[in-house]
Amino acid sequence: MNTDYLAKFYKKTYTEKIDALVKAELLTELQADNLKSEGVDLGQEIGEHMIENYIGNYSLPLGLAMNFLIDDQETVIPMAIEEPSVIAAASFAAKIIGSAGGFTTVVSERMMIGQVTLKNVTEPSTAIKKIKASKQEILDRANEAHPSIVKRGGGAKELSVRLLESDPSENIPSFLVVHLHIDTQEAMGANIVNTMMEGIAPYIEALTGGTALLRILSNYATECIATATCTIPTHKLTSGQFSGEEVRDKVVEAAQVAWVDPYRAVTHNKGIMNGVDAVVVASGNDWRAIEAGVHAFAARSGQYRALSKWHKDEAGDLVGTLSLPLPIGTVGGSIGIHPAAKLSKILLQEPDAKRLESILVSVGLAQNFAALRALVTDGIQKGHMGLHARSLAISAGAKGEQIEQVAESLKHTSHMNLQTAKAILENLT
Repeated sequence: MNTDYLAKFYKKTYTEKIDALVKAELLTELQADNLKSEGVDLGQEIGEHMIENYIGNYSLPLGLAMNFLIDDQETVIPMAIEEPSVIAAASFAAKIIGSAGGFTTVVSERMMIGQVTLKNVTEPSTAIKKIKASKQEILDRANEAHPSIVKRGGGAKELSVRLLESDPSENIPSFLVVHLHIDTQEAMGANIVNTMMEGIAPYIEALTGGTALLRILSNYATECIATATCTIPTHKLTSGQFSGEEVRDKVVEAAQVAWVDPYRAVTHNKGIMNGVDAVVVASGNDWRAIEAGVHAFAARSGQYRALSKWHKDEAGDLVGTLSLPLPIGTVGGSIGIHPAAKLSKILLQEPDAKRLESILVSVGLAQNFAALRALVTDGIQKGHMGLHARSLAISAGAKGEQIEQVAESLKHTSHMNLQTAKAILENLT
């Protein structure tokens, strides 16, 4: 990839952007021509086979976050999102962080978790002993239920057991839960895991005398964790009248507030997920599963907390760290059939699942830095409202050059709303 052709990407016209991607060797001429002529929306035939009662497509804008340097690899990142300023903020943060060495990531071994939940187990301690003694037999039966993943080097690798104690105050009985830890290779693996859980349930029932109530994966992927770290020298944090030291210290303090205050933590984490979700959607993965797992991870201490941490190191630099459970895939589901997902995979330079996790967690950390920096300096609205003005201009009926004219006038009014935008447009025409 030659990023020289992507300089000032945001200033290029639509056609110039696509041509720049060709020159940067991210797209072929044929792929670029198809993008210009056909776009990336679903066709009716594919849409009808993806969901029930299909009537049409609900589109999201697909854009590119620039300037990302992740584990010393330059990366252009597709993001599907309707919210203004997200892509601009991620690109801005990535530029600052990239100039300081970029993001460094660590990805754990990718293990998904499947559960068989048993009820009516009369002797839990005996049942647990029997399950553990039969570990290899259970793993073998799970792998027999999905032999194709075993042939690719994956499959059920480990087993654990949890007893969920009864809660008489809520009239909840005890349950016994068997976990399988499964390597699903490049797939997110929901179908693989569910097939295995259903395959082993009868055998576990026979072992324990209990009844299998649930046989399904868990979206709380605690054995599929990606961590990104960045270090930003103080002099790169200077913003207007704010010194680098002031910005650094305020970012650290803002992160501390999000660690102790759940009300702030929710908004703090929402900002992180602005970036993560947008890439998950663009890649064709299940953003609902990612969101559910991430927020459970944020509450793992018993209190809902910030997902990221920021501190000052011995050199006085600002250091940020973000860890997320990211059970994503690069094959399966809509990844191979949705035109936008296929294009995103090409633009991401055909990443494997671990590389995609590294990209996702880096985008989340960039988004978080951009939001915190804005909050502790000029405020979050300054950048956001410029893009919001364009949305209002379009809603008012502006077209072509009128959009920028109306948006620019809106920035200088005391009431930036649709009524004002319509009045400005009427004066132009």
